[in-house]
Amino acid sequence: MQVIPAVDIRGGRCVRLAQGDYARETVFEEDPVIAAQRWADLGAERIHVVDLDGARDGRQANAAIVQAIARAVNCPVQTGGGVRNLETFEATVAGGLDRVAVGTAAVKDPAFLRAAVAAAPDRLIVSVDARDGRVSLEGWTEGTDLDALAFIEELAELGVRRIVYTDISRDGVAGSPNFEMYERLTSKVPLAVVAAGGVSRVDDLRRLAACGVEGAIVGRALYTGDVDLREALEVVAAC
Repeated sequence: MQVIPAVDIRGGRCVRLAQGDYARETVFEEDPVIAAQRWADLGAERIHVVDLDGARDGRQANAAIVQAIARAVNCPVQTGGGVRNLETFEATVAGGLDRVAVGTAAVKDPAFLRAAVAAAPDRLIVSVDARDGRVSLEGWTEGTDLDALAFIEELAELGVRRIVYTDISRDGVAGSPNFEMYERLTSKVPLAVVAAGGVSRVDDLRRLAACGVEGAIVGRALYTGDVDLREALEVVAAC
């Protein structure tokens, strides 16, 4: 299982939101490139970069910073936020990003999703962001009645190969991941699952590895020091 540091960008700075609330923001680094370089230098095998402005507003706002991160670090970088059409998806891939996440558009524009699967299935990630088991859209600001597990099963049927599943209520706050949901996903759907939300201690990573997820995205706990990245990498390697 990969331990994947998160670099969330809003207004050009590296921040974390509590439970997806844009009014509950903590700035951890003025320069997101410096944050990404720190995690890469400590041994990160992959970095997850989110354009929070793009996720909420529907168009990429921090693409230049994201591309600068991809150029600056010595590991693959995946990104999401504001990717709403095939042109943007393909341009982001061409801009040096290893994988590109699609969230809102995967629900609202099925034709685009099918085109992205056809164009670059190994480079596509679908972000499934859920609150109380229901999918949320538009940077987590718009709720739906769409059942997350049923939606993920549909994604597998469409040929999607990888998802990031985020439990919004656990993201950016102390607690623990939704282990039960990750166990259900890895046992029920034939695609790679990356966990996000709630990692607060190294032991959470042990439990996620036992759930069978491909990777675990870690954000706030790395920035506060509750999780030491070197230790986390060693622990997961031993699982």
